Amino acid sequence: MTERELPPHIPEDIPVYHTVVRVLGAVSIMAAGGFIALAVLGKPIPESLVALGSASIGALAGLLAPAPR
Repeated sequence: MTERELPPHIPEDIPVYHTVVRVLGAVSIMAAGGFIALAVLGKPIPESLVALGSASIGALAGLLAPAPR
């Protein structure tokens, strides 16, 4: 039995990849906006907002980093 190989493709050409990058970017921007808004209002920044922002930025960096060869 032979395995069928997938045709070569570039991950950036996959629509789901674009969607994930856009969503993570939007979450990162909203988290940064939340940091700024809460700081201006003088309210404490919840740890969950910090975790959400840093996780989305980390995931975005992982997706956009070039693959090792």
